[in-house]
Amino acid sequence: MDVDLNELKEHIKNLSNAKILVIGDLALDEMVYGDTERISREAPVLILQHTHTNYILGGASNAAHNVSAINGGKVSVVGVIGDDYQAIDLKQAFKEANINCDNLIVDKTRKTITKTRISGSCSQSVTQQIVRIDRQTNAPISKDTEDKMINVITKLIPSHDAIILSDYHIGTLTDKIIETVINTAKLYDKVVVVDAQKDLHRYKGVTSMTPNLPDTQKHVGFYLKNKADYLLAGSKLIKETGAPAVLITCGSEGMVVVTKNGTYTHIPVFNKSKVFDVTGAGDTVTATYTLALATGAEPVYAAIIGNIAAGIVIKQYGCATTSIDEILKSMPTKIYVEN
Repeated sequence: MDVDLNELKEHIKNLSNAKILVIGDLALDEMVYGDTERISREAPVLILQHTHTNYILGGASNAAHNVSAINGGKVSVVGVIGDDYQAIDLKQAFKEANINCDNLIVDKTRKTITKTRISGSCSQSVTQQIVRIDRQTNAPISKDTEDKMINVITKLIPSHDAIILSDYHIGTLTDKIIETVINTAKLYDKVVVVDAQKDLHRYKGVTSMTPNLPDTQKHVGFYLKNKADYLLAGSKLIKETGAPAVLITCGSEGMVVVTKNGTYTHIPVFNKSKVFDVTGAGDTVTATYTLALATGAEPVYAAIIGNIAAGIVIKQYGCATTSIDEILKSMPTKIYVEN
């Protein structure tokens, strides 16, 4: 099936019109860099002379960052932070990315989710990651924190066009929060898109979801090797959640959209060259897919836009973002999808 490029362009141009609410496990990626000096006398480890530290939005925060880069900051986040210095750094990173973080819930019993990566280099070699330190509280949030989140969420949903539930399974998205989001969104006719790695059956009543291939296979219990497999897996997810459509991302094989009407569409990767880093590409797909759905695009066109956007960010290092102009410039001269 040939894609109408003029229609696709209009959908891309409309991405900036939607206001998005991101709810989930908000995280900060702390990137610490240093030059290798010598081996320590205290232990057989490298001593690094610190050069600089970068703060990058990770987890659900990266989905919000991708939205902000595309729609000019029409995005708010709701999540939980601790009473620690990492919370200060996270809020500063949100502000620099033009993301509204006025509705964060502070829980002194929890840690602000932070992934610290320490990398070293010397003049003879490239920079290499040496160790990663994770700070997080894996237990579900407390009843008090849950109530505070629900109170904020119900107030914010009416003023947004779509909600992204970004679940990294670090305790933020409880069953009650998920149910509240979906029920409130239905009340105001809002789009809800889920990005989760497991327990996909929890999200009953969403508009769509964007699981990757390995997580989909794990959930349905069989490998997806052909069209029949994808239709069966997609139908299973749709039956469990009631979603009108699901988008399954398949890495170098592109992505597949299955709808409640039993349609199948395979969207290939448009540019397989110059893949540098796939980190965060899933968040880019979810962000652009949600923006497109929220502005009236059909799931297949929304997925194509997500595909083009992901092809841009994988050429950059780390959790990267893109823009409407870049997406338009990266559009292929002809797009063919398989039904």
